[in-house]
Amino acid sequence: MKKSLSIFVLAVLCCTPAFAQVTNRISNFARDLLAQRSKQMLAAAEQMPADKFGFEAPPDNITFGYLLMHDADVNYDLCSRIGGVPGPKLPQLNETDAKNILIERMESSFEFCTSALAKLDDSGMQQLLDWGTAKMSRAMLILTLTGSWNNHYDLQKKYLQLNGYDLPPGSN
Repeated sequence: MKKSLSIFVLAVLCCTPAFAQVTNRISNFARDLLAQRSKQMLAAAEQMPADKFGFEAPPDNITFGYLLMHDADVNYDLCSRIGGVPGPKLPQLNETDAKNILIERMESSFEFCTSALAKLDDSGMQQLLDWGTAKMSRAMLILTLTGSWNNHYDLQKKYLQLNGYDLPPGSN
């Protein structure tokens, strides 16, 4: 009897984590991907030489500098909406601004996202938020944001490869 009880208790203790409910899956996913992609995207931006920031790649034919500027703008806009915090008032940049200026803006946008999403939890994922003329749930805006990080990082890697540069370490 004692042996059976011990086995039962051991089984319960071993299986409990498998049945435990994970909370804030969506919020944690967003924060985890933010930590990963921000490092990768900033490393890719640093790797591209300043004289190649004007390079345009098909199919969109946007410059690398524009891509970084666009990334920062999207980060500020969506993280502000998702996190329910006001975005900062920033001076307008141009895609032809110096490399360090564009990278600093992108880096500060990721820092803003980190702060804006720090207290986010999954309780308000169904809440409808305005985005331009559309209304989307907070969860859909998170998918839009994280999808843009993936897409834009792929574009950065493409720009580097088309210019004959190695991909940054850990760029999977």
